[in-house]
Amino acid sequence: MNQLALIEKTRSLIAAGDITGAESALTELADTDGDGALVVVLEQLAPKDILAVIREYDQSKESIVNLLITPAQFARAMVIEKQYKDLNHTHLRGMVNSVIFRDDADPVEFLNAIAMLEGGSEAMADYFAERWSRIEAFARTGTFDTAEEDGDMLSEQALFASAYAKARVELDEVADQDWMQLAWLMRYECPDLFIETLLVMRAKAQAHDLGLAQDEELPEDDGKVETGDTDRGHATPAARDDEEESAI
Repeated sequence: MNQLALIEKTRSLIAAGDITGAESALTELADTDGDGALVVVLEQLAPKDILAVIREYDQSKESIVNLLITPAQFARAMVIEKQYKDLNHTHLRGMVNSVIFRDDADPVEFLNAIAMLEGGSEAMADYFAERWSRIEAFARTGTFDTAEEDGDMLSEQALFASAYAKARVELDEVADQDWMQLAWLMRYECPDLFIETLLVMRAKAQAHDLGLAQDEELPEDDGKVETGDTDRGHATPAARDDEEESAI
């Protein structure tokens, strides 16, 4: 099958909700024509189609797509992940960890690509959603220990003033290929993204305290679908043209 035909087949399978079939088709291409051929195809797929495949990460098997996706492609896919109504962000965290911490990757390259895009800090805030108090502690004290109180949360000005403070915790102490390692890399390698992400998390927490529903922050026509459907491979969100272009 030539690459153009494969691209159309992949798009059709994803549109039909057959994510497993789409990934199998891409894997078969890499097996028969080599990784280079798959890289070419990935460059021509829309971010929403790449996202549909990589967010269904399965720890029990290795995904060739997750192994070959570039930082720029991953960032474009990640910023539109919010189209899925995944309130627990389980798929987002699995997808991020599997790609950013793959064996041959430089996590900072991925973080820099995410920081370059509008919506990057919002996506990272969703990734850390369950860890807000510990991220605040890390910003304030340099450790993830919420018991180590050191006054009120830092102001935005103080956050930028302390952006290049010396690390109190060494990277190898938090190298868990999970949220702690990612938070450390953001604070000390991509401080602007770290601060912007923390400010977004604060805004979300304030909205929650005020009793605002999550959907009240979103346009009425947000293109979301229930995660339960996507988890069963029955649907993918239909990205509007303006959303997809803004991600690219």
